[in-house]
Amino acid sequence: MERALFGTDGIRGLANHGDMSPEIAFRIGMAVTHLARGGTKGRPRIVIGKDTRLSGYLFETALASGVCAMGGEVRLSGPLPTPAIAHLTQSMRADAGVVISASHNPYQDNGIKIFGGDGFKLPDARELELEALVLGSTLDENRPTGAGIGWAERLDDAPGRYISFVKTAFPAARTLEGLKVVVDAAHGAAYRTAPLVFEELGATTYAMGVRPDGRNINHRCGALHPEACARKVLAKHADLGIALDGDADRLIVVDERGRIVDGDTLMALCATRMLKKRTLKKRTLATTVMSNLGLERALAAHGGKLLRTPVGDRYVVEAMRKRGLSLGGEQSGHLIFLDHSTTGDGLVAALRLLSILVDEERPLSELADKAMTRVPQVLISEQLSRKRPLSEMPRTLRAISDAETKLGRDGRVLVRWSGTEPKLRVMLEGPNLTRLNKMAGSIMDEARRDTKD
Repeated sequence: MERALFGTDGIRGLANHGDMSPEIAFRIGMAVTHLARGGTKGRPRIVIGKDTRLSGYLFETALASGVCAMGGEVRLSGPLPTPAIAHLTQSMRADAGVVISASHNPYQDNGIKIFGGDGFKLPDARELELEALVLGSTLDENRPTGAGIGWAERLDDAPGRYISFVKTAFPAARTLEGLKVVVDAAHGAAYRTAPLVFEELGATTYAMGVRPDGRNINHRCGALHPEACARKVLAKHADLGIALDGDADRLIVVDERGRIVDGDTLMALCATRMLKKRTLKKRTLATTVMSNLGLERALAAHGGKLLRTPVGDRYVVEAMRKRGLSLGGEQSGHLIFLDHSTTGDGLVAALRLLSILVDEERPLSELADKAMTRVPQVLISEQLSRKRPLSEMPRTLRAISDAETKLGRDGRVLVRWSGTEPKLRVMLEGPNLTRLNKMAGSIMDEARRDTKD
């Protein structure tokens, strides 16, 4: 079914405009509470968290009002990472958790993500139910009055609860003493919690991106701009840098030489160690269609397999749960350790990586260089005049088929539309970068023709 509000990761857009309005947020609060109640007379408990955007106040108030309007109890955590809200929702036996964040987007945007009482993001079918409630009249016909109206209170100990939880991802018998770590919180949701995690485990910690002003989230810092973290790693002669995004559910790492280590390499490092320890369930790693072919080959060399899903960490988690897997992630730095968290967590992933460094007593640069051999990859995207199903784009399909024939088993071709706009993304992998660029350009040329007909 066509979805009116929700994209691949909740609702996201320009704050106070269109679907990302306080009016919609109010009705989402109502809808989440109505569904959580499930037709009973109980009083649902909803945890609400946010990142550091200026508009967070606007949506926090609107969502909380919606929950109260349907008789729910609100627990406000204030600025905390997305995975912290997932954890609090589950550990407090709440009925749902709502995160106000646009992740890596600039501060002008905001978004709403929803977790069920089990700490997992809602499946598509449940989001469709929410949409029907938000856009329909059922909510207005079921509003309580008098003593039936709900209330809100602050969770003052929420940061401490999350820090304690995250630290359990690192071996209890180990410390980070002797290691120097740069932590870039992107002026985002982890600006308080991230530095404390590494400090409490004993690392010499150099914090940056920890002075949010409502407008500087993700601005020239964090996972989106890891070069800032890299400069500090070199300046402080640190062992590595941890660059988080605005809601801290993903990370990009910098080695001691100032080189970027992305999610594919991190997954290769972790998955191969888990294969050796026999803790990688089904000997399979779940990742998206965007991950490099080199990751697949690295796993195969150690007797492992790769399961590919559509783009979006939610789809990775769904595949992991369905297949009974323990590790999954995305090239962008979402890593999901399902034995510890229900969603991607940049801090958990960083601690799992650090446990490898401590155990093997080798620098990150050496480990990363040996983790996988990256296959050359070309990725181009373009906003086209309209969005047509690929099955109705014959010139484009011929160009794709031609590229696949030329690459054979030495490469891959992936062409897909953005989930929210008429933007076509073309990705090719293979041994020759010049050839890949030429084939990608040919596919995009034909797509322009197909969408102008």
